[in-house]
Amino acid sequence: MTDQVSFTLRARNPDVLTCIANLSNDEVFTPPEFANRMLDTLAEAWAASHGGNSIWTDKTVKFLDPCTKSGVFLREITSRLNKGLEPEIPDLQQRVDHILTRQVFGIGITQLTSLLARRSVYCSKHANGQHSIAKSFSGDDGNIWFQRLKHTWDGGKCQFCGAGKSVFDRAAGLETHAYAFIHTDNIKARLAEIFGGNMQFDVIIGNPPYQLNDGGFGTSAAPIYQLFVEQAKKLEPRYLSLVIPSRWFAGGKGLDDFRKGMLADKRTRSIDDYLSAADVFPGVGLKGGVCYFLWERDNPGLCCVTTHFKDWADSKSTRPLLEDGADIFIRFNEGLSVLKKVISVETNQSRSLSLPEDKRFDKLVSSRKPFGLETKFQGKATKRVDDVLVYQNGGIGYTPQKSITSGVELIDKWKVYVGRAAPGTGNRDTYPHRIISTPFIGEPGSISSETYLCIGPLESKSEAESVLSYLTCRLTRLLILLHKPSQDTTRKVYTFVPTQDWTKQWTDTDLYAKYGLNEKEIAFIEKIVRPMDLSSNLFDEFSVEEDVDE
Repeated sequence: MTDQVSFTLRARNPDVLTCIANLSNDEVFTPPEFANRMLDTLAEAWAASHGGNSIWTDKTVKFLDPCTKSGVFLREITSRLNKGLEPEIPDLQQRVDHILTRQVFGIGITQLTSLLARRSVYCSKHANGQHSIAKSFSGDDGNIWFQRLKHTWDGGKCQFCGAGKSVFDRAAGLETHAYAFIHTDNIKARLAEIFGGNMQFDVIIGNPPYQLNDGGFGTSAAPIYQLFVEQAKKLEPRYLSLVIPSRWFAGGKGLDDFRKGMLADKRTRSIDDYLSAADVFPGVGLKGGVCYFLWERDNPGLCCVTTHFKDWADSKSTRPLLEDGADIFIRFNEGLSVLKKVISVETNQSRSLSLPEDKRFDKLVSSRKPFGLETKFQGKATKRVDDVLVYQNGGIGYTPQKSITSGVELIDKWKVYVGRAAPGTGNRDTYPHRIISTPFIGEPGSISSETYLCIGPLESKSEAESVLSYLTCRLTRLLILLHKPSQDTTRKVYTFVPTQDWTKQWTDTDLYAKYGLNEKEIAFIEKIVRPMDLSSNLFDEFSVEEDVDE
């Protein structure tokens, strides 16, 4: 036994991996405490399926982090195996060599992170270096591999990850962010090339990069985390656990097929959902929260869904990922109970979450650009004959009615306008919040730019006032939230909202009574959704930002 090995494998304080800054909002270092939470979930699932035995006492289990950055997962796995295998391999150096050469593997995402990961796991940036705790490696990399790859361009984008050529076609020596794990058509063959032989991993665990600039307008980016999930499943590990943004539950650019596949896959046995990403990754501006899931190849069944937020008590429920009549994952356990009651009253059945066509509020909601005008559109400051009033980003303007070719049937009708983007809260997800921006009535002769969605046509001012009152209700906005993956508020987020009788003013008291909600359900709604004040400044309450993941 060496003093170096003894020192490097025992717990130390402070832990340097709690102190390093993130690379970006898309390549985020995993805090050690959170990595250990994921490993605890894995260990519990393993014990449940292996007669109570510990995964950390099995010297044959192989682990892979396919997107290692700080090396925290591999380091913590090594530490646990070191303790668990002590009775079977009492010699410390022999035990450490066995773990690091035969059980623990990683793929770095950049040159820098591969060096950092080796330093975390081997205590040396060279696996075979003088200070490495592993004494059986012949090469510098050990089992933490990295090689700079180039993207495979098809037109202006990479055919594997969708990265924009204009952004990532870089000179030698610069990082390309062409991640090896997702830049191949045959991941099994690729891993055989990297690590040698026919590698069959029992556990794949990690925190993949979230998105890459796709070369579109401004900061447009495409999600890539789903590609890591899909590649990992192709390797058929016994267990798979990754940290990914929670936006996939209901939205995300290009994620429809991924969402459909995830929700239909009964091998996803648990999801731990964090409403605020800042609770997991302090200081990270990632709207919509994050989650980690555990997928079990040989143990399909219902999914245990746990919701976490700050100091609130965790909400836990074992249920199907996909409810009948829904095409998204219903994020809140309590929200699902409320939604089922609403749908049951509206349809006189409790089997499906689908509203009939004549009951769907989203049929009243316009698509983006209801009148064909972009967000940047600015009308004239003064009105001329035959101009229409334009509600636009930052205020109002005027434009000739004859210039409008979209939504002309709405111009002379009453309607309600609501912001396409919800009010901003910086980089934080906060609760309770309003879900939507403050709606307001649009009179005949008015239109809007893309800044707003248009709800209508409505036949009278009194109908418009009824719709406006309905949108201020907390229950209505909870139903919107259940289908709302991000700050962006499109027509689709109104899918679960039923229409009402537009001859009266609506209050939450009315809605709670109509749908038979109990005290617990009402308390949940009022904890999640903030009251809405219609007197707030309509034009200053939020700024429209481009949502790069929608």
